Amino acid sequence: MITVRVPAKVNVQLGVGGLRADGFHDLANVFFAVALGDEVTASAAGPGEGVTLTCSGPDAAAVPLDDSNLAARAARLLAARHGLGDPDVRLHIAKAIPVAGGMAGGSADGAAALVACDALWELGTPAGTLLELAAELGSDVPFALLGGVALGRGRGEILDPLPVTGTFHWVFAVADGGLSTPAVFRECDRLREEAGTGSGDTEVPTPDADPALLAALADGDPVALAGALANDLQSAALSLRPSLAATLRAGTEAGALGALVSGSGPTCAFLAKDAEAAAAVAEALRASGTCRTAHATYGPVPGAGALP
Repeated sequence: MITVRVPAKVNVQLGVGGLRADGFHDLANVFFAVALGDEVTASAAGPGEGVTLTCSGPDAAAVPLDDSNLAARAARLLAARHGLGDPDVRLHIAKAIPVAGGMAGGSADGAAALVACDALWELGTPAGTLLELAAELGSDVPFALLGGVALGRGRGEILDPLPVTGTFHWVFAVADGGLSTPAVFRECDRLREEAGTGSGDTEVPTPDADPALLAALADGDPVALAGALANDLQSAALSLRPSLAATLRAGTEAGALGALVSGSGPTCAFLAKDAEAAAAVAEALRASGTCRTAHATYGPVPGAGALP
């Protein structure tokens, strides 16, 4: 039995280019791994049992336990790469990352399953091959393997690690219900068309990382990082879920240095000056009535790794 812990992510910058012919958007996606995370346990199953999934945690009822789950797909993909046929493995997800919350929880579970099954089956798959398999599973899965802080290009799967100093303190406000990532991207395109700027990749400039944001990370400066936080999907998430504006306002009024919708939402992320301030912001958010709950955490942290 192997248990792997895997981090959630927040996008401290999410620059979204125009819609490509293949249906994706070019991104400048600065991923930041935080200590809030899931645990995926892989254990041997009997012959012919196949891949079975179970889940525990506050949002367990919202987690699909069929082949649409990236953890199950990851186990099958890894087995196929090594010619193992249809694998027999039990996967249990201890869920702490919000479901459909813009923090890549499903992608994290896929990455954790790759690492857990690789260890359980004693395959010794090279890190580069695991990253290739992760990219086949989804755009956010490679970063869950890597962790730390990285710039994602292409659709987010082409990663370059970024230098970062010190620890940053975060609060995540969890909303009721999720938001569909494809729906948020479609709304982003619609809003661009409505604004008259166009939404295609020949009309929207290819995004790039903000030098001020990269400098703030390298310097370990939370005030400068707060001033550089940016998410091109935020207006679309707010359009689909207007109540998020009240959540962002509540966290800012409680003393957060900066706030933004995390990824495609609806989770909202708040940067605090230190652990004490983060705890105060989380408490204020829980009392505000603008979110289901709030978690104080920190980062950056490593990517998916087996527990001792």
